[in-house]
Amino acid sequence: MKLNIAIQGIKGSNHHQVAKDYFGDNVDLLECLSFDFLVDQLLQGKADKGVMAIENSIAGSIIPNYALVYHNNLHIIGEHYLNIHHNLMVLKGQKIEDIEEVRSHPMALLQCKEFFRAYPHIKMVEDVDTAETAKQIQEKKLKNIAAIAPNVAAELYNLDIIAPEIQTIKNNSTRFIIVKTINKELPKEEINKASIRFVTDHKRGSLAAVLNVMSDCSLNLTKIQSLPIIETPWKYAFFVDITFDNYSNFDKAKSLLEIMAEDFKVLGEYKNARA
Repeated sequence: MKLNIAIQGIKGSNHHQVAKDYFGDNVDLLECLSFDFLVDQLLQGKADKGVMAIENSIAGSIIPNYALVYHNNLHIIGEHYLNIHHNLMVLKGQKIEDIEEVRSHPMALLQCKEFFRAYPHIKMVEDVDTAETAKQIQEKKLKNIAAIAPNVAAELYNLDIIAPEIQTIKNNSTRFIIVKTINKELPKEEINKASIRFVTDHKRGSLAAVLNVMSDCSLNLTKIQSLPIIETPWKYAFFVDITFDNYSNFDKAKSLLEIMAEDFKVLGEYKNARA
């Protein structure tokens, strides 16, 4: 039986590429034009699992997605790192001299700004998704318009890549999380990474005490992100990713953090994709 996988964006997007890499081709994709809609598909049982970007090596964290995972009781069951490749693609037969306008997601346009300095006549237009323009170019046979999108979009929509790898910073990677409504897909011996959320009080050294517990339990903190608690001005929740060699170390830390921190919650236990 095929899994239904919800992705943000359409086929040909980076989320589609991650779904292919992580699950293979034998899945049904549910295209979602927003992360909120993606979460709805999971909560309504229309999707089995979802693929969500969570941070980029250049742009940083996608902060609203942390809140989406927490507030909707989603569980992170895996992660995937994708090297981002921005390619300029057009209808077959078009050349770069023909291009008057390039359309893509605002982040893709920003990350390719340097390339277009050599082509001041090309207008840069923001779109909802990297693959959406590629699809439109093929369906409407649009001339004089280019898209910035991944390789998979050129293959899917039969477009020519007239300039590959046009991103300014070549080492550009995005971390994606795999989410579902039920946690723990792996046996404990295979789990070596976790995502947690907690709140600390305003006493001096509260956060340091929590971090010391992690260190004492041989946990390696790989990410910490603070997010304001909207209902309580000037109070913050901390979202933390930790890796460990032995699940028992994490188990010990959990029992201590449940006592020390407020609103402690495990958002996911999974396999470290970078190990």
